[in-house]
Amino acid sequence: MTVNSSPYAVALATPVLSIAGTSTVFPVRRVYCVGRNYVEHIREMKEGDERDLPFFFQKPSDSVVQDGAELAYPSCTEDFQHEIELVVAIGKDASNVSVDDALEHVFGYAVGIDMTRRDRQREARERMLPWEIGKAFDESAPCGPLHPVEQTGHFSKGAIGLSVNGQPRQKGDLSQMIWNVPEIIANLSTQYVLKAGDVIFTGTPAGVGPVEPGDRIEGTIDGLGAIHFSIGNRSY
Repeated sequence: MTVNSSPYAVALATPVLSIAGTSTVFPVRRVYCVGRNYVEHIREMKEGDERDLPFFFQKPSDSVVQDGAELAYPSCTEDFQHEIELVVAIGKDASNVSVDDALEHVFGYAVGIDMTRRDRQREARERMLPWEIGKAFDESAPCGPLHPVEQTGHFSKGAIGLSVNGQPRQKGDLSQMIWNVPEIIANLSTQYVLKAGDVIFTGTPAGVGPVEPGDRIEGTIDGLGAIHFSIGNRSY
């Protein structure tokens, strides 16, 4: 009989993000997402007051997918959509922090895509149910390499865009965010104790739309490069 010296009954992998220019990785603890943070996106979705306080939902940490991956087309949807977003990685614990102090807790930034089962999200919203089926599923959080803040500085403006098969879909500027990065961190830290390893998807500009098997997606943010991935023919 083989004796297992580990106290864990099963082995689990820790989700990680690569760090640009290094061989080290960033372990992901939680994935927070900001809903409705660009006015034009609110208008295209026909939902919500344009000055509502930010609200947050979560994705599982193992929904993170790294640059260059091929995503499965998920089950339970016929309307699989993209949402490009600036991603903020937390490097120092934060609880009830002020807007003025919030940026001290940032490790770095990345380009991320909030993949969405739009039909399931709409159904959940109409029935006043949680959004998990539309947002918190496998491979729903592609994210490019993290860029440490010491190398990039902080981001309050800069072009953000996404193309599918070389055709532009989303185009905006980070300055169009209703709630900027320090405001997001300060507000979120009143609801949760943010920990090193948490990442925050900060909302998407207008132009969201569906993708199909075989599509190639590229997302870009000035100063952070690009993320590339494709949609495969496999499903789950």
